[in-house]
This record gives sequence, C-alpha cells and structure tokens, in this order.
Amino acid sequence: MSNNASKVFKSGFVSILGRPNVGKSTIMNHLIGMKIAAVSRRAQTTRKKIQTVYTDDRGQIVFLDTPGINKAETKLGEFMMDSAEDTLKTADIIMWIIEPSSFIGTGERVIAELIGKTAQKIRKKNAEGLPLLLVINKSDTADTDVIGNTKKLYDDYLYENEGLHFDRILDVSATKEENLDNLMQTLYDMLPEGPMYFDEDTVTDETEREIAAEYIREKCLRNLDKEIPHGIAVLIDKMRERPDGSIIDIEATIICEKESHKGIIIGKNGSMLKKIGIQSRKEIEDLLETKVNLKLWVKVRPGWRDKSSYLKEYGYK
Repeated sequence: MSNNASKVFKSGFVSILGRPNVGKSTIMNHLIGMKIAAVSRRAQTTRKKIQTVYTDDRGQIVFLDTPGINKAETKLGEFMMDSAEDTLKTADIIMWIIEPSSFIGTGERVIAELIGKTAQKIRKKNAEGLPLLLVINKSDTADTDVIGNTKKLYDDYLYENEGLHFDRILDVSATKEENLDNLMQTLYDMLPEGPMYFDEDTVTDETEREIAAEYIREKCLRNLDKEIPHGIAVLIDKMRERPDGSIIDIEATIICEKESHKGIIIGKNGSMLKKIGIQSRKEIEDLLETKVNLKLWVKVRPGWRDKSSYLKEYGYK
C-alpha cells in the first residue's frame, strides 16, 4: 500500500455529555490546547453549547461541549437542557464524562436515558448505530479497583436500561494531563473518514467577545460565594481597538438578580469588582495578545433567568 493511501483523513463531531462539575470543559480545553470554556467547581459553569475544533495530520475533531445535565428549574435551565440535547443531533461520537463512582446518581440516569433515545433514532438511519465512549475523569483520585468497578458499573447499567454497550472506556485525569493523548487517538480511531469542516486554523466558532464574557463570568464563579453565581450573566457592551493598535478598550456589565448581590459583587470600596477585573483582564490579554483596558459595571435585573427577552439579550438563544 502506498504512503498516501495509508493516510486517511478522519473527521466528525464529538458531543461531550456529563453532569455538572465532572470536568467536561477542562478536558475539552486541554484537548484543543486553548482555554475557551469557563471552568470552575460550581454548577452551571457551562450554560450553552460551545464548539471547538482540533485539527492535525490525522484529521479534524469538532468538540461540542454541553451544559451539565441537571433538572431544569428556570427558563435558563430549560435552555441548557435543550442545548445539551441539540448537540446529539449532529454527533458522530457521544463522549460521556463521569467521575470514579460506586453508584449511579440521578443525573447519570437522565444522561443514560438521553443517550438511549438518541441511539434509537440514529439506529433507524444508520445500522451501525452511534459510537459511545465513556471517559472516567479524575482517575488520579481513585485506585485501580475503583476505576475497574466504575467501568463495569456503567457499562452494565447502560446495557440493562438502554440495551447499549460502550464501544470504548478510558480513564483520564484532565488536571494532571494524564492519558489525554490516548483519548485523542481513541477519538480518531472511532471517527469515520471525512472532510475538513473548518479551516485548519479554526479553534472555535465563539467570538472574542463571547470568550471574553466567559472569562469574566468564570472569575465571578471562582470568587463569589454560595448562590450568587447562578444569577450572574456577563454582557460585553464595548470592545474596540484604539487607532494606534496599542490597547483594546472593553466595557462589560455583570448582570445579577438582587440589589444585595450587587453589593457583594462590588465589595467593600469596590474590592471584589477590582479583583474580578484584574483576573479577567490578564486572561483576556493573553487571548488577544495585546494590552486591555477593562471596565466593569454591575446591574440588577430581577428574575432575568426566567425572562426570554433577557435570555436572548445575554446570548442564550
């Protein structure tokens, strides 16, 4: 066989599923080599589908990072669930990310059911079905027996309840960057031969404004306590490069739901808002590779998570 004939270009869409805080965004950010999605330990860190692209000489993988699947209690929650389900419609692989565990929780049961429904629809169109990959993240926190039991537990559960088996099961540690190269190769092995969907330099379809807003929201998630982050959105009001190209001026508004929350976000003498601004500016400068002048404002919009007009304005369309 000739050298050229042996080089098959693989491509496809990989939908990343998982309950909140299992490390979906962390894994995706590491795989593509760039921070696109916000990362924190809080639920609702990822609120909408984020599409990223990785291309090398093996092919092109389009990752679809979904909101953590959980019970929807607001219109924002409904949007997040719809966004997660929507990514499955175009998926070539479903990559379900979990943590080492000795039981199947409510969130995992919902995901298994969703995978089962999607697989049935795909099977009607494609006899080969939809490839399923189980990824056990945070493997550095458990011993080999726990990892082994987790693999069996989930594969048995999926088969008993949905009549499906995982095509591959891997364990990784995103924070330690362990076994991620093997994960990437596994994805290429599972993908079909296909075209290049995006230019080879494309990393995401997110705009710089959207990424900047994600960075600011992440700093709010990391620095604020309790339930406040759940009621926060970030809107980029202005993003403009100065005529001499030396600095990009950015003005952004942090939206919250209560006056009391506004006071906490601002902090004593503006200390918390300043802290969020300094941390955000540094990451935005790294992204844009230039100096940034960042100004932050805080506005109160009571109940915005249940108002369609606000959801659309803040990018949840």
